Amino acid sequence: MKRLKFWTAALLMLCAGMAHAELTIEITKGSDQAIPIAIVPMEGGDALPQEISRIVGNDLERSGRFKPLSRDSLISRPSSSDDVYYQDWQQLNSDYLVVGKVENQGQNGQYRIQYELLDVNGEDRMLGEVVTASRDQLRDSAHYISDQIFEEITGIRGAFSTSIAYVTANGVDDNIKYTLNIADSDGHNNQEILSSDEPIMSPAWSPDGRKLAYVSFETGRPSIYVQNLSTGQRIQLTSFEGINGAPAWSPDGRKLAMSLSKDGQPEIYVMDVGSRNLTRLTHSDAIDTEPEWAPDGRSLIFTSDRSGNPQIYRYNLGDEQAQRITFTGSYNSRGRFNPDGDAIFMVTRDDDGFHIARQDLDTDRMTVLTDSNWDESPSVAPNGTMVIFATQEGTRGVLGAVSDDGSASFRLPSPQGDVREPAWSPFLD
Repeated sequence: MKRLKFWTAALLMLCAGMAHAELTIEITKGSDQAIPIAIVPMEGGDALPQEISRIVGNDLERSGRFKPLSRDSLISRPSSSDDVYYQDWQQLNSDYLVVGKVENQGQNGQYRIQYELLDVNGEDRMLGEVVTASRDQLRDSAHYISDQIFEEITGIRGAFSTSIAYVTANGVDDNIKYTLNIADSDGHNNQEILSSDEPIMSPAWSPDGRKLAYVSFETGRPSIYVQNLSTGQRIQLTSFEGINGAPAWSPDGRKLAMSLSKDGQPEIYVMDVGSRNLTRLTHSDAIDTEPEWAPDGRSLIFTSDRSGNPQIYRYNLGDEQAQRITFTGSYNSRGRFNPDGDAIFMVTRDDDGFHIARQDLDTDRMTVLTDSNWDESPSVAPNGTMVIFATQEGTRGVLGAVSDDGSASFRLPSPQGDVREPAWSPFLD
């Protein structure tokens, strides 16, 4: 099967018996411009085919770009394009239709999943494919199907087969247990990567999706670690006096930008991961932190209070100069590029609190995307269509996600404890 997560099998063996309660999806706002699509429950001998259809429908709905029809409204349940009467679906005002069936292959434990995407108004078969998977791979197969449908209709690569990393905190006062976790992009199949009695912060995926960099306080002070996800091997990269924080991978995966205060105030440094050589980029009396590489690797953005309040600056590696790029409002931080490098997402503050915003780098226009009041730690999906972030729901920390235009949003709360520090993976080819 195409594009299955390469590290899944190894990670499951390493983390057997360590899984925790999965995050759950709550759609909080749908887009008025969402495309109506009918997902017919797939034909098959048990509940698995319907579960695949349900996952596909949920994936497309939480993207904010599609509005699946309710199952109760479906007037027929074809399993192939040969059985479709397009006029029936035109009457339901469905622009697209997904049909299919699942067959158990028997002795080898494999399932044959056949699906088709149909253009209802054009009465045309847009996409058809057969996917073979084991029972354990059926959820991955559903995400793969969602990716193909999403790309065929929108022209944008789907990101449903990607993953998220996040930190959970359970307990109170001095009895808090911190865990670093990885899950599917919809919060399912979560696995514990690291557990500690001390805080874990700032997970960051390597560009190939094989490693995570993060900050751990397990030695009594913050240190930056890199962990291989397939083997579990981890190395400690820094343990300087003071702050060791905010690791960010370069696009080629050879370097990590970070914030270190080993020479006084927190400054932006770049470390060559192979040689451990450090290069200091910024020299100021301010706090410089939260670096992020531009997609082309030629510059970085970072947060600095050198103007008196936290704002985002851009450091050009060619001329070694830093320029302020955010001017709307008195607080902007944690900038994150979209994949094209022409916009950034960030945390901004107004009279109501902290929100996720987007700024177009050509026009400098800023758009506030969220109406919650305690948003932090944005991370952008690898196709740029969604931003995941940490927020507050009552007294608990939860994860939220919003579309790149703010038109749709959902939340991923945990049944227990706080959830923080999300990081969306790259495409896992």
